[in-house]
Amino acid sequence: MSRSLVAAASALALGTTVLAAQLPASAAPPGPALGLPRGGAPAAVGGATAGAASDASAASAAAGGDELSVTTRLADRREVSAGTRAYSIGFEDGRFYANGWHITGEMGGVWTPPMKMVDGVWFGLDGQWVGPATKFTSGWGYTRYDLPDTAGLEVARTDFVPDGVRGALFGLTVTNPGAARTATLSVDAHSELMGQYPWGFSGVTPNASDNLPDKGSYDGRNLVFTDDGALPGAPTHHYAALVGTSATPTSGAIGDQYYGPQPGHRCTGTEPGAPADPKPSACDDGPFGKGTGGELTYSLDLPAGGSRTVWLAVAGSDQGLTSARAELAKALADPDAALAAKKAERRALSQMTQLSLPGDPLVQQAVEWGKQNMADLTQTATDLQVRWTNQGKQFPPPSGTVDQATWIGAGYPDYPWIFGTDAEYTAFAAVSVGQFEAIESHLRTLQQVSDILNNRSGVVTHEVVSDGSIWFGHDSRTQNADGTTSYDFNTDETVKFPSTVALLWRWTGDNAFRDEMYDFTVRNLRYVTSQLDADHDGWPEGLGNVERGGMGQEKLDNTVYYIRGLYDLADMAKAKHDGRTFSWANNLARKIRDRFDGTWWYAAASQYADSLVDPGNVQSFQKHWIGQTPMEAELQVDGRTQAGLAPYDHGTAALAGRENDCYSGTPPFSTGLFHTGCGGGANGQGEKVIFGLTTSIQSIGEGNYGRLGAGQQQRYTHALADPMFAEPATGGTPDEQPGAMPEIFPSPDQGANIDRCWTCRSMFMQAWGNYGTAWAVVHQWLGVQPDLGTGRLVVVPQVPQGQPSVSGDRIRLGGGYADVAASVSGSRYTTTIDVEQAVGADQVWIGHTLPRGSRVGTVLLDGQVVTDATTRTTNRGLEVTVPTAAGSHTLVVTTS
Repeated sequence: MSRSLVAAASALALGTTVLAAQLPASAAPPGPALGLPRGGAPAAVGGATAGAASDASAASAAAGGDELSVTTRLADRREVSAGTRAYSIGFEDGRFYANGWHITGEMGGVWTPPMKMVDGVWFGLDGQWVGPATKFTSGWGYTRYDLPDTAGLEVARTDFVPDGVRGALFGLTVTNPGAARTATLSVDAHSELMGQYPWGFSGVTPNASDNLPDKGSYDGRNLVFTDDGALPGAPTHHYAALVGTSATPTSGAIGDQYYGPQPGHRCTGTEPGAPADPKPSACDDGPFGKGTGGELTYSLDLPAGGSRTVWLAVAGSDQGLTSARAELAKALADPDAALAAKKAERRALSQMTQLSLPGDPLVQQAVEWGKQNMADLTQTATDLQVRWTNQGKQFPPPSGTVDQATWIGAGYPDYPWIFGTDAEYTAFAAVSVGQFEAIESHLRTLQQVSDILNNRSGVVTHEVVSDGSIWFGHDSRTQNADGTTSYDFNTDETVKFPSTVALLWRWTGDNAFRDEMYDFTVRNLRYVTSQLDADHDGWPEGLGNVERGGMGQEKLDNTVYYIRGLYDLADMAKAKHDGRTFSWANNLARKIRDRFDGTWWYAAASQYADSLVDPGNVQSFQKHWIGQTPMEAELQVDGRTQAGLAPYDHGTAALAGRENDCYSGTPPFSTGLFHTGCGGGANGQGEKVIFGLTTSIQSIGEGNYGRLGAGQQQRYTHALADPMFAEPATGGTPDEQPGAMPEIFPSPDQGANIDRCWTCRSMFMQAWGNYGTAWAVVHQWLGVQPDLGTGRLVVVPQVPQGQPSVSGDRIRLGGGYADVAASVSGSRYTTTIDVEQAVGADQVWIGHTLPRGSRVGTVLLDGQVVTDATTRTTNRGLEVTVPTAAGSHTLVVTTS
């Protein structure tokens, strides 16, 4: 969503260095000025289309590198360029079509949270619009478009968003293959100043339909757009955005008609054809758009055989025009240097957790690009006015303010803001790749918002828009006429929070962060114990993460994560010498854990019940994905890692029971885990929709039980990786943006995103699915188990069946790094580590995980025979460990 960091997360200047700090120290409107045609590309370029060439993205992925390209169906594929204070969402043909559903059709364009600035920008040369791109390239921190020749000139575009700047940059590179000439460059922009909240759903008040009209002007250099006023019942706002370059235009004009080559067609959201049509490319605006537009023209001198790049900036602020002008100046100060810095920053992020997986390069690249996904989703906003909207029913005065927040957004384009549960899963991926500061800041934001909203009750909020509006996650509930209870928050987010804090503490050794969060984590679990267990049976009541009706009062995921959370709280309490909390949490965890399997195991299906129905704790088995959480959750018991809550026989049976077409997809669909298996759910119809999260839960569960090979964990890690590079459902191309993991994968009940309508799509980039790849490799394959809050580090790898070796260099731990390599050759199991002193591990154990039932023959540490190695059988297998110290060491275990 530390000990010797360049800068602590709390000191980051409005997100300027949030990613760099992820490193240890070491009137009637005039007509178109150029007479460019409206509504389509002119005849001179009309034949240029994207999608004719064969796609090479899969090969690019296999080869690695910092770019991935795609050439097919570009008008159907969304993309993002993002920084910490702004982001731009368009389509891979270089156009900007309406898409998204929170605010119908408005979730794309250029945003600086919590405010949208423009729907899009478009370029023309000498009276001809630049046509659709023929190739799109996704790079680390930028995007690039190969554009068709226009007016005898070669054209390309690069987009990026500098971190810490509330603006986006669009670099049009024009190459003149002939004699020196002067060309006329035109730039169109269409504004849409509006907030990320309110949304456009029926009944929401105020509503996106109350959106105020923008005003436009030309100040002699820039297009200037403003929106000053107030929505019904809301405070006055002062939105402003500017569009311009560092050059002085020859002319400028304002008018609603400026959409570049696009016709400006407004879709309503009521068109027939869903979920397939209309496609985004049929829609230029949505029902709530009240923007205006403008056009700038420039004289562009082009040398013979030379090139020029013109950097166009879109910048703005929700603090008025003066602030917006300052942001424009920052954006245009030195775009070339800013782009170079952006690339360098992203390369630096990539240098942490450098994997070598010769037996599985697909997963290696998925982790590599997952780092960039999480960085793209890392955002900062200021002055969050925390208010409870009660799912859009009200808009009261704020309960308080959070001055600054940094977070890892859930997904683009409709979930870019702050979530509880998303962060609690994404955290596992973030620590695996060294992105400590962003997720620490996310947890800090959740704590601050939750305590303001919920009067320090301990309830963790669910969904926070970047202006501070809370849709769901308030500590309140309603007794229904039928005796059931409706909750305004999810139990799962509250029980997971202590474990997420403990996770960060163990990986960073940051006792200050633990201490900052500690009181809140105690209140989390005290609340659940006293307020969400009316029948005092130990199983928490309330909503979980299935988000479907018809379940019993007590949910499986809440119970599993409650047990884990109690153990994690006890661990932190022990380190803080808080004996009272330690005894309470540890004893309660043990008591509930001892009763868990006998209560929740549903023998008739060899699975775990999804929920318990009161009175009587009657098992309800509806085949939801949460049935795999008893295997996915990892416990820390008495200072030792326990992979999985379920006993081995039940865990392996439940995992194997989902590796079939009732519970998981088959090609050409994704092979990931359905939300709800065949015949399941309250309606008995199942829900064969494959999410990145559900697939991650299965992946990690498989890994916890040593099931790493083909058809087991590999089935699910590949299901997570395929949409990023080459999925069968889209003809061997990425789902949408190359290198981006989407929210939902092609499924029997929901096909590929590129085949769906403008408001029917899932997120094209979602953070939490990286849990199932990054954590699987770093924590399970490489066996990295830090407990740096207590100065300990265990490394006990397990090489996946069928792979010769795995390795990871520069795995960030504490204030330093560690390298880990593991290999298997016949009966010989080798582990090599190199742990920097700066990691802060006073005690280090090196080991290897062997198949269950193995017999250890010899153990060598640095060439010397070891006679006192520790062996223990876990759900993973037979773990052999030997104590050592920081530095370089090699362990060789030979089985007999």
